[in-house]
Amino acid sequence: MSRMIATVFYVGTLRPAPGTWGSLAALPLFYLLHQAGGFPLVLIATVAVFFIGWWATAAATRGKEDHDPSEIVIDEVAGQWIALLPVSYGAWAMGADVLALYPGWIVAFAAFRLFDITKPGPVGWADRKHTPLGVMLDDVIAGVMAAVTVGVFAAVAHGLFL
Repeated sequence: MSRMIATVFYVGTLRPAPGTWGSLAALPLFYLLHQAGGFPLVLIATVAVFFIGWWATAAATRGKEDHDPSEIVIDEVAGQWIALLPVSYGAWAMGADVLALYPGWIVAFAAFRLFDITKPGPVGWADRKHTPLGVMLDDVIAGVMAAVTVGVFAAVAHGLFL
């Protein structure tokens, strides 16, 4: 069970770039959650995925040398959902179709993948922890950085900085 969760129903076994596949798999799940319960449900689910992912990562890597195998992508789901939180909130608060905010989806995906792959500053710090919590935290931090990027892009697009 822990391996199925950690690999997000084995999406993490896809090659190449399992992290990107995991981030892509997060998108339709996010959409379904938003449709079912709006921002509140997305927020609750994101917190739940973090804790379930932490448990699944710990269980899947117990006794193994590699504490962050590439097939574990539940951390990408958590991080990608965090990156998309501003999109969900914006759509929910304005009563808009979440897909109408597609530029935010694009920025969230691209920024999250950029921060997750390049591991700047605090993302790299968390990645070097070599623990199940570190596996989850590097993507959480990358997700927060991507969410801020989404907010900045939205502010620019809506003329708040002009």
